[in-house]
Amino acid sequence: MLEDTVNVRHHIVGGGIAGLSAAVFLCRDAGVRGEEIQIYEQLNVCGGSLDGSGDAETGYLVRGGRMFEEHFACTFDLLDSIPLPNDPSISAREDIFAFNRMVPGSSNCRLVRNGKPAGDRYDLTLGAQDIVGLNRLLLHAEGGLGAKRIDDWFQPAFFGSNFWLMWATMFSFQPWHSLIEMQRYLRRFIHLFPGFTRVSGVLRTRYNQYDSIVVPILAWLQARGVRFETSKQVTDVLIEGTRQDRCVTALLLGRGEQVKIGPQDHVYLTLGSMTDGASLGSRESPPALGKTAEGGWSLWKTLASRYDGLGRPEVFCSDIGKTSWNSFTITLYDPSFFEFMEDFTNNRTGTGGLITFADSGWTLSMVLFHQPHFQGQQQGAYVFWGYALRGDLPGDYVKKTMWEASGFEIIEELCGHLQLNEDQRKWFDTAKIVPCRMPYITSQFMPRKPGDRPDVRPPGAGNFAVIGQYCELPRDCVFTVEYSVRSARTAVASLTGRTDPPPPVARTDLDPRILIRASRVLLGI
Repeated sequence: MLEDTVNVRHHIVGGGIAGLSAAVFLCRDAGVRGEEIQIYEQLNVCGGSLDGSGDAETGYLVRGGRMFEEHFACTFDLLDSIPLPNDPSISAREDIFAFNRMVPGSSNCRLVRNGKPAGDRYDLTLGAQDIVGLNRLLLHAEGGLGAKRIDDWFQPAFFGSNFWLMWATMFSFQPWHSLIEMQRYLRRFIHLFPGFTRVSGVLRTRYNQYDSIVVPILAWLQARGVRFETSKQVTDVLIEGTRQDRCVTALLLGRGEQVKIGPQDHVYLTLGSMTDGASLGSRESPPALGKTAEGGWSLWKTLASRYDGLGRPEVFCSDIGKTSWNSFTITLYDPSFFEFMEDFTNNRTGTGGLITFADSGWTLSMVLFHQPHFQGQQQGAYVFWGYALRGDLPGDYVKKTMWEASGFEIIEELCGHLQLNEDQRKWFDTAKIVPCRMPYITSQFMPRKPGDRPDVRPPGAGNFAVIGQYCELPRDCVFTVEYSVRSARTAVASLTGRTDPPPPVARTDLDPRILIRASRVLLGI
């Protein structure tokens, strides 16, 4: 047994945003002392999928980023009480809104075709049958959709529309993903439709999401004495009792360590992870093709095989060909490419959002962040990010899949789609590029049915709850920070009984004015 857990009463498995949020809600709302909370994280750093690392010498890295918008009630409630470490008079929430007032986003170049801004980049190019399909999906009862895929609902022509290309690349949807998840996204974000082709209404953080969100939360928790056990993987959880009344009695860690859990203690389990198994490449080499479901997945598989009501992880992690994509982060040491892109897109750096190459075999996209994108980013360094939704297909200039491509070859493909000349390509001669492969990055979108995701409080769970992206929260959308934070607030309220449950998910899809505006957008009027 770990001797320093004697006074711990709240054990959080997983140091991602769900686990960190649970700790904040316990301290802030439930009156729990920080010393009574311990977080176990298998990596050597907390933050989960909200990451940011590297430096100007080796190259900066962000594996990806989540979108925000004003109706993320749980997230902004959380961040409203977290001060910035370098200016305690400003909360992390206030900083996000201040930054977006200072650098408002509105893209003039969402789509690129044939090496220039697409002439139809503001046109959704939807046919009458496509519009009917979207409206039917909005109105259809979720329970009647079962485990249908998106391509079970829409005709093939729909997947050639600009709407689908922008939708898919903005949210990372594939035709084989869950129709229910697409319906939830349509309902959750329908108020953003008027700015859809310009990516307006989407909020961004001042820096990468590790520096802007995780660092302030960690500082707040550490100041309150919350305990962190990094590089500490929970490999098993012992649960005793019946399906009607059961409790966690122990956490098993590596090297034979065991943490005893009493009936009055609480355990918060993060099961599954979208960034488990991630691997990095280099300028010369592609990332390794990892295929092993590890970490949060192996724990979930172990528990689901032994205890009823804990879901079916194999639904989400058994086909990495359908849940993978590769991203890349490029660090430049000259502003020339950024200046070129400002002229090319007619957007100041940091205001344009995602740019997608519509004729790319990889479905290649990129985004130029507002600079600096890292706290302490070296002066003279410039960082941007991109990804390929279809890394399994051959490139147009590099005749191999992105999964097989080195960093240099990704640069070659990008330069080809921008039709850069030989002198312009020299901008990348000294660039650092870090490709990243994530085999489970869209696993939460896989078609599912009731019971595949466990409830936050599984049947009979006396002293434990499930948090993160793979528990069931009615109406809300996975692949968002809000989903993880909402799960944490739900779990803390349920287990402690000392806090209010989260507010209902915003239902802008029930506002007639928003529906009328969305209909006009779909109809192109």
